[in-house]
Amino acid sequence: MTFILAIDQGTTSSRAILYDAKMQVAGSAQKEFTQHFPRAGWVEHDPEDLWETVVETCKSVISKVGISAKDIAAIGITNQRETTIIWDKATGKPIHNAIVWQDRRTASICDELARKGFASDVTARTGLLLDPYFSGTKVKWILDTVEGARDRADDLLFGTVDSFLVWRLTGGTRHVTDATNAARTMMYNIRDGQWDENLCQMLDVPMTLLPEVLGCDGEFGVTELFGAPIPIRGIAGDQQAATIGQACFEPGMMKSTYGTGCFALLNTGDTLVESKSRLLGTIAYQLNGKVTYALEGSIFIAGAAVQWLRDGLKIIETATESQPLAMAADAQQDVIMVPAFTGLGAPYWSAESRGAVYGLTRNSGPAEFARAALQSVGYQTADLLHAMGSDWEAGAETRVLRVDGGMCASDYTMQFLADILNVRVDRPAGLETTALGVAWVAGASVGLYPNQAEFASTWSLDRSFSPEMLTAERREKRDRWARAIDATLQV
Repeated sequence: MTFILAIDQGTTSSRAILYDAKMQVAGSAQKEFTQHFPRAGWVEHDPEDLWETVVETCKSVISKVGISAKDIAAIGITNQRETTIIWDKATGKPIHNAIVWQDRRTASICDELARKGFASDVTARTGLLLDPYFSGTKVKWILDTVEGARDRADDLLFGTVDSFLVWRLTGGTRHVTDATNAARTMMYNIRDGQWDENLCQMLDVPMTLLPEVLGCDGEFGVTELFGAPIPIRGIAGDQQAATIGQACFEPGMMKSTYGTGCFALLNTGDTLVESKSRLLGTIAYQLNGKVTYALEGSIFIAGAAVQWLRDGLKIIETATESQPLAMAADAQQDVIMVPAFTGLGAPYWSAESRGAVYGLTRNSGPAEFARAALQSVGYQTADLLHAMGSDWEAGAETRVLRVDGGMCASDYTMQFLADILNVRVDRPAGLETTALGVAWVAGASVGLYPNQAEFASTWSLDRSFSPEMLTAERREKRDRWARAIDATLQV
């Protein structure tokens, strides 16, 4: 048993990666699935698509590497967070499509709860804001909307994607999740480390629906789906898994992941920081029974802006075309894109805002749009870092940002990020830090991989990007971005 199977169930695709005894990638498989947009601002997945692509990619990579299930010591699962599924415990069949983290349909529920005075209580107990982003109001919406759901609530189970996958993998014997996923539901008290009865009552969610919460390195069950028993020994939400994979184990260390969205986490150690800048206090990870906290800034649209260039505007055929196109943009134009396609996340938290483009001229074209899309990631990250420094004194001292995710392959984007942030940006040798993080948790749990300190020592650098932009230019660009944000929020 010298392999670890990492399941990475993401927003647009599912991947399975096999790591060998030295934590090197032995093989991988990936498959995209359909995105469903029933109405403006609504985003759904068919849970069966999530399940089928996970099973297919796992079987594919096992076959590709030429091993059997008996060679796999453990499974680790990382997943898109907040995405919500409710299923029948007897049949395992979902009663509604999964409501994705990007979905904004519950904005009115959040507004009503805020009017009733619940917002401060939610933040105090969960570290989160009262926003449609999180799972709690999604659960309430499904229970209130699906005919007969409330009447048979005792027969139903709720879970984030990790929980649904474990239920299926274990043949319906384990209804569990980990602390990092529970912390994103708006029903879990991250101070007390348990489901919060008051919050569940606020949302009218029966606590019988909720899974058991374990640490990231818990014993989540055993699957025999691939031909032999394999224990599931690691689970973490995707951004927390990336934090682990980037070895951000010391307070003050920070990582930012650039995938569909952008998520920056700053390790705050034993301290749960109460943000005054509308950032999130959350659980970074729970290992060996100990909780480590983080400040998090969540940007809804990062790589999705490039997908929009490809699928919406059709000005590129592949994401890799965005960099050379952006580099060809007219230097005399300064087009700014605020990609609020599904609202604005931290630190603005405006569910009703929508995307906008500023500074267009008659000569603006595809190149200027591509540059604006890539630069929007840097501008949004800059706002997050400023907010983190305001919230936590040690955050202001962060001078190195570790990055990962698909957009990090773009040197142009990473250089602009370093310039606009005025910090060094370190890109690791391996960009698949999310899967690596949960693979290490699972491997360490069964004694195959090294301890935390030794794992941290294996982190290796691909390239550093140092700031080159002049202070005056940086200030001018940041000021123009701030005006664009203000105008978008007022529409």
